[in-house]
This record gives sequence, C-alpha cells and structure tokens, in this order.
Amino acid sequence: MKFAALLSVFLLSIVSVRADITIGKFDMASIRDTKTLETKIIEDWHANPKDAAIRQKIVEITVCEWWPGMKVRLPVTFLAPATGVCTNVVIENTGLQLKPAAASGAKLRLLKEQGVGLVFIGMVPIDAMEPVGKLHLMMEEHFIQTKDTRYTPAWIWGISDMRALTAAIAEKEVFQPKKVLATGGSKRGVATAAAGIADDRVTAIMPVVAPVIESPGGPYVEGMLSAEITKMNEDFIAAMTDPVGREKLLVRQKARSDERITVKMVRDAGWTDAEAKSACNAAWEACRTTNYLDVLKQRGTEIFYNQGSNDNVSPGLVEMGRLFPQVPVYIVPGGQHGGAKEAGFVKSVGGLPEVDENLRAFALHHFFGTRHMVAPPQVTTKWDKAAHRLAVKVVFPDHSEPQENTVWWSVNRHPDYSIAMEFDAWSSAPLEKTGADTYSGAVSIAGDVKTLDVITVHVQEENGSTLTVSSPEIRIE
Repeated sequence: MKFAALLSVFLLSIVSVRADITIGKFDMASIRDTKTLETKIIEDWHANPKDAAIRQKIVEITVCEWWPGMKVRLPVTFLAPATGVCTNVVIENTGLQLKPAAASGAKLRLLKEQGVGLVFIGMVPIDAMEPVGKLHLMMEEHFIQTKDTRYTPAWIWGISDMRALTAAIAEKEVFQPKKVLATGGSKRGVATAAAGIADDRVTAIMPVVAPVIESPGGPYVEGMLSAEITKMNEDFIAAMTDPVGREKLLVRQKARSDERITVKMVRDAGWTDAEAKSACNAAWEACRTTNYLDVLKQRGTEIFYNQGSNDNVSPGLVEMGRLFPQVPVYIVPGGQHGGAKEAGFVKSVGGLPEVDENLRAFALHHFFGTRHMVAPPQVTTKWDKAAHRLAVKVVFPDHSEPQENTVWWSVNRHPDYSIAMEFDAWSSAPLEKTGADTYSGAVSIAGDVKTLDVITVHVQEENGSTLTVSSPEIRIE
C-alpha cells in the first residue's frame, strides 16, 4: 500500500507538469484479471519436438481493448521443463507467428540448467500489428484527439509484457512465479522498463538498447528536432556513397516516423506549441525508469541496462551518468542499435555474446544468488590539456575485483540524435590494479580535443558465469 501511494503521488506530480498531455495509466486490476485474457489455445502443452526435456504451449490472448471496439490480441509462447513448477520466470518477446517461439543462448541455458520458465509475447512495430498498416494511424489519431499517452507505442508494448505474465500465472500447474525478470531489446526493452515500473509482480528488469532518460531516436513529435541536427542528418545521408546503404538508412528513418506524429498533425488539431513540446517526452514516460528509481528501490526491483554508446535510441547517457550514477549499466563503447550492415551498422549491442551472457549472469544473481552483482564503479578522471594526457582511476565501492578492466575514450563526439553519432570512433587501453578494489591507467591522446567521453568496462567471472559492466559515460569538456 505504501508503494502504491508513493507511485500515485509521483504520477500525479508528473501529470501536473505536462501541460494538457495526460500520462496514460495502467489499470492493474484489469491487467491481472485472467478472465479477460479470452485465451485461445493454438497448441496445448506438449513436448518440444527437438528436446523432450522441454514442454511448450502457444496461445493467443487479449492484451486490452485499446479503445472501444479495438481489441489487441497477441500470441504468447510458454516454455518450461518437462516436469515440475516454475517459480522463476523470464518474460521476453518474439514475433507474431502462431507457432512456438524457440529459446536460444542464455535463455535456453536458464531453462534447461536452472529450470527457469520462459514466456514470449509477440511484439512488433505498431504498423505490423492487426489491422496491419492501419493500427498505428488509428493510435496516432486517438493520441492527437485525447492527448492521452495511453495511445502511444510505449503504453501498448508495456501492457503486453504485463498481460503475458498474467497469462503465465493462469497456467498454474506450470507457472507459480515468485520472481520475474523481464528483458528485451529496443521496443521490447521499452516494454521491459514499462512493465517493471508499473507492475510489482516484476522483480527485475534488463532492458537492452532502450531509452533510459531521453526520448528514443528523436522527438515523438516529428519536426521538433533542432534545425542544426536535422541538417546534419540530411547532409550525412546525402554524402553516403553506397546507394544500398543509403536506401537501408532511409527505410529505418521511415519506420521510426511511422510510430510518431508530426508538428503539422498536432497544429491542425489545435495543439499549442507547449503541448507539442510536452508530448515529446510524455509519450515515453511509461518507460522512463530514472523517474521512478525511488519507488523501484522501495519495492526491491533490480535494474541492469545494457546500452550502446553509439545508439541514438538510447540518448542522454552522459546526462544519465551525471544524474543517476547508481544505475547498474553496461555501455558498449561503439555499440550501435542495430541495422543494415550496408549502412554501416556492424556492432549491434543486442547480438553481442557478452550481452547474452549478462542476461544469464543477472538471472543467476537475481533468481538464485549464486553470484553477486558488481556495483557501478566510481571513476575519477584527470585531463591534462597541455600534455594531452588522460588519467583514470576506478574504485569499486562493493570491493569487487574484476579480472578484466579497460578504459575507452572517444574524442569530440557528435550530438545525440545525429546519425554521425552512431559512427563515432572509440579507442581503448588496459587498466592496471593499483590497490584493493582499485584500477588505474593513463593514455596520451593526440589532436584537437574539445570534448572527451570516457567509459570504463569491467569483466568479472564468478561461479561459472561472466558479468560485464561499465561506468557511466563521462564527458570531459
């Protein structure tokens, strides 16, 4: 009750500063109501045809009635050991195919080796959901008419994860969750964060390449990006020499546009400039974890973000580090959101082996306590401008002593939301142990250094699992 009261007060304070934009609420009683799932069994429980040690089931459920007459229904796959009851559950996401999703990597190991239940709900861009090519347009119209962020991607993605958990709980002979870890990348990371914020059944979240503090990819109201960055992006695309890469990048830009509204749309609807500006942030309030750290801490929810330094879907990492250095994170230096290799996207964070292993290590920590979670390191930097020399000292407040320790840096980074930022170069050097829980190093950096961004990365092996964490991104100006 104390947590609910605190969350309610905070939400009211958020709503009050959003001009006439209303922050969409989640009706938790309805979300937890198994009777409203309207479950349709596609394939009942049966042995996995490739592995008899795994049983599986796929259903289709009603996520919600988004607005009168518009029921959103999505497929859910359940995977569990052949026998027993799962008290530890991972919520993940998949496509809309009406066939059982397959587990791989860390999730498969957690299922087979630790008996963790897996729940996959179909989650795709709004324009790919039924009615295909129309739902996103209807969503936009409802948002413009009501100014309620219930009608945004973050809201529908978040409730999808929560309803998937409700569907799992309805399978009470297989799932009786005591701890629930939600995870996913990009839009699925948005869902992860939104579910973790709103639903106290979720006890841990590991969003991957998902927004933390700023809006993903640019303002939700298109046309409000600064003229300087808009021109930078136009010039970047015009300068691309590979026509295939240019076309791939344009396709990505359009896909992002399809889930947003425009300045013209809101002005035609009579919105004020203040409302348009407010909507840019309010649209993503459901997943902005940094606004809810106090209530999540009180609840005991564990958080571990895995991000890319060069991902413009998760901008604001420097600001996040300055304001919220206590948030556990692994920022991959040079890590990108993902995209066509022809367009130059070659370091997708979600596909990195260490990020997959991070899920396993985080789950082993959260579910079983068989390893500890390395605390965010405390980093001190000193830039000698005359000597062009950077000195770095890292101390672990929880007395962790990772086996691998590295400092990374990037010179004169491009601004958030610029395409060029996604291709900023990073360099690295090892850190040496210089005392208990302490690692240090110094490097010479040539050139005209106006700004210097620094990230330290640390790899810690413990009891058969490997955890990779980092410092926040630190900017020296």
